[in-house]
Amino acid sequence: MRVVRGRVSLQERVRRRTRAGLVARSAERELFRGNFDTSPEDGRHRFLFHVHGTAGVGKTRLVKEFEHLAREQGALTAYVDETSGSVPEVLEAVCRQFAAQGHRLKDLERLLAHHRERRHEAETAALAALDPAPDGAPSAGGMALARAGLAGLGLVPGVAPFTAVLDPERLAHGADRLRSVLAARFRSHEDVRLVLDPASVLTPVLADELDAVASDVPWTVLLLDTYERTGPFLDAWLHDLLTTDRHGALPDTVVVVTAGQHPADPARWGTFADFMTSLPLQPFTEAEARGLLAERGVTAEPVVAEALRLTGGLPVLLSTIAGTRPAGPEDVTDPSATAVARFLKWEQDPGRRFAALAGALPRLLDADVFAVAADCDRDRAEELYAWVETLPFADRLGGRIRYHDIVRAPMLRLQRGRSPRGWTDAHRRLADAFRRWREQTETGRDTGTLWLDETWCELRLGELYHRLCASAPTAVSDTLHDLVEACDQGEALAARWIRVLADAGRDTDASGVTAWGDRLSAALSSGGTQAVLDSLLRWAGHASPLPVPGAVLGGRADHGPATTPGGVTPQDEDFGGDVRGEPAGLDWMLEEQARAITPTDVTLPPPLLARIHRDRALAHAARADHAAAVAELSGALALTPGDARTLALRGEYLRLLGRHTDAVADLERAAALDPADAYARASLGAARLALGHVTKARTALDEALALEPDYSWALVRRARVARELGDPEGRLAALDRAVAADPDSAWAHCERGDALRAADRDRDALAAYDRALALDPGYASAYASRGAAHHRLGRLDQALADLDRALELNPSYAWARERREAVVRDLTG
Repeated sequence: MRVVRGRVSLQERVRRRTRAGLVARSAERELFRGNFDTSPEDGRHRFLFHVHGTAGVGKTRLVKEFEHLAREQGALTAYVDETSGSVPEVLEAVCRQFAAQGHRLKDLERLLAHHRERRHEAETAALAALDPAPDGAPSAGGMALARAGLAGLGLVPGVAPFTAVLDPERLAHGADRLRSVLAARFRSHEDVRLVLDPASVLTPVLADELDAVASDVPWTVLLLDTYERTGPFLDAWLHDLLTTDRHGALPDTVVVVTAGQHPADPARWGTFADFMTSLPLQPFTEAEARGLLAERGVTAEPVVAEALRLTGGLPVLLSTIAGTRPAGPEDVTDPSATAVARFLKWEQDPGRRFAALAGALPRLLDADVFAVAADCDRDRAEELYAWVETLPFADRLGGRIRYHDIVRAPMLRLQRGRSPRGWTDAHRRLADAFRRWREQTETGRDTGTLWLDETWCELRLGELYHRLCASAPTAVSDTLHDLVEACDQGEALAARWIRVLADAGRDTDASGVTAWGDRLSAALSSGGTQAVLDSLLRWAGHASPLPVPGAVLGGRADHGPATTPGGVTPQDEDFGGDVRGEPAGLDWMLEEQARAITPTDVTLPPPLLARIHRDRALAHAARADHAAAVAELSGALALTPGDARTLALRGEYLRLLGRHTDAVADLERAAALDPADAYARASLGAARLALGHVTKARTALDEALALEPDYSWALVRRARVARELGDPEGRLAALDRAVAADPDSAWAHCERGDALRAADRDRDALAAYDRALALDPGYASAYASRGAAHHRLGRLDQALADLDRALELNPSYAWARERREAVVRDLTG
């Protein structure tokens, strides 16, 4: 008679069998399960559980068991690990998992999508304001500068690409202006906050959503694993969420589990002690270890005693040894390497032995990656992968698995030592597969968006990891080149690129690669991504250069092709600056110690070093420290002397410093090297105009506009040339074209207002100034010019108000002060 069984998936069978093997941690499991039997009003109820202990002690396995226990109680659960690198990413993971359980957080999902859109718009606004690329596409360092404008100005907490270079005090004026630009661009103050401080906007919505869900489910459980990695950005946020009303009220049916290698910070969580439980995990007791071995059929006393002695009670090693079914104590030796060897020896199927080893090669494993690693046909790969998923050291992470480090490390050593050529061939095969998958994701896409794509990043990191393990000739330099790009994206992504160096160095026992990873990781922790770039330069013998002698740091700031959001007129405000030395907060007194671990087996290519200098120059330019920017670009040109773009940038910054003759020399050379570069010609025209070479300035600007007819910055400069030539019609025509080409340019509208005022069209000028101030409410020049127009129209009170506002924004604004004095004289008779 046929037995009818309920349908159960293979994955569920694996989970049930794995849980059946969890014979220990009964006290911890019962404590957590029993928490659901106490109401939130009960003083025994706990809202936070913190699991902590050393690697291999079973934290992740216990957290997964907690999730299962919670679901048995009808809880809605979400599990998050280090694959989420920020609060918004954590909330996205929560939304996905809740939706999979039938409870969508629709308002939060919409707000997260809105956040992504607004963040992109903010970076675009900063890029348009700060990056001197004329064609609307980000330049090589453009996104670095855009994020310097947002993060370095303190506008994006938690992501600080240029914090050490961009001094907050020096950037106060620029920060206010960029905030004003964002406020004018976005529809609401809430949109601005969503960009500047996303957690403060997203978290109240999370609280509201959890409160709504509480009417449908008895409990909501959030499990935050690998807290040693996620805690640096999550711990303060979680403390605020649980202990303050800053983000609104949470339902009292929320329970949070955190798990990491370290105890909870007593300075932060000490006052919450009555509402949380700390669960320090130790290696299994003898009774627990014996129970696990007995459950796996290992009961012979000599074997059990030897297993207890050698494993130290670490669950992952006990499980691995138990899986080998040792017959006698001689079959139980080394707790890691030989435990793996015994496991492989006692597995009768040679295909499975090979599959277990092949599965250790990638850092993360899914069926597709495993098929490449095992190098077998798809059907056989599916069969073997299903078996690999049942192994006691294969931790499940979503739809993928990861070998526990304590088991994976000896497996890698075994393969590397047994067959160096086979090791290299396998990693080359995996690198090629990741490269193919990466290239498929790139088809038809703008390369500038790839760094925001999690799938692309994972594939690229996988490709680099396996190239590093295969000792590919350019693997380290390619990884470091990517790291410079990753630094543009913020600390979270830079940390992943550094980690791939550390992981590959450890897994291949390559001391040079390990040194790169260790030192860069320390730099990131101590000084952010700027310290990472500094380290790369130092290791290559290209320490950050000093500013060029004789650089003028004070003086009037003159808008470069896109240096600040608005524009400046001859009466505009100053941006003085001092020259900074080493980045703040870094202790470079330990330089001699650092040299001891500096890798010497890799030479960084000059273009990469030049790129770092250029990024640093853009960061200095974002705070109007053009002397330091010129010094960095000189360092770049020492490495790549024929780079037209770098010459053009240095020429523009020299122009901004008032060194017009030097600027002309650089810009003429840049224009000769790249005849299609409109930027160099436009800047050259501005420099020639400053020297009084009006006809030559007109020639350069006309050439720039022939290349880029809608180049708004060049059109404004061309209007200034027309002014000097006594051509008011040409001036206004050029400015009409400028505002048509870039209707969001406050500078162009202000300059057009000046041209209208010069033509005695004051009422039309007022409309232009109004538009400029709508786009940039902090634009002192537009207030001053509008005040002058009001004065000429006899509107003295309005004139005085505008001029007072201009002087409030820039107290040293001499032209505005003169205009104000004239208004006061007329008011007082």
